[in-house]
Amino acid sequence: MIAFSEDHGDIMPHLALVHERMDRTKPVLVRIHSECLTGDLFGSLRCDCGEQLIRSMELAAEQGGVVIYLRQEGRGIGLINKLKAYTLQDQGLNTLDANSHLGLEVDGRHYEVAIEIMKDLGIEAVHLLTNNPAKLEAVERSGVRLVSRVPIIIKPKKENWKYLKAKQELMGHFL
Repeated sequence: MIAFSEDHGDIMPHLALVHERMDRTKPVLVRIHSECLTGDLFGSLRCDCGEQLIRSMELAAEQGGVVIYLRQEGRGIGLINKLKAYTLQDQGLNTLDANSHLGLEVDGRHYEVAIEIMKDLGIEAVHLLTNNPAKLEAVERSGVRLVSRVPIIIKPKKENWKYLKAKQELMGHFL
């Protein structure tokens, strides 16, 4: 585990979980994962984030890959706003409309820091483990060679089906 921050006093740095067998001379399996406290730590069924993180770590272990853990909770809106958005979702709004209703970006995440982490680790080419087209675009624009997209397949649950469909239909995520 390697912590990355622009500020040495940062108590919430981004992280890279780097497998000891990572081979920089070949394309590396990389997962860019945005923090989801409710899913990653508490196992929320509203999303599939925790399951994606676990599966990503398994694949990184099998293939000598890297999981980059970005501290941008709730698609960049932060935990408090995410909990407010949950309340609006409970009242019938989808995940995107809830953010908009709160005056927030639908997706405020940025991936430049993930690109810098890859470059700092000496990674020049990747098999990107993602369902998110925005992550693909960020890598394609970066100078890090995108060799392939590796889908991360998590079986939807009745509790997160509407959430996943909204991401697919409104944000173009692959399911």
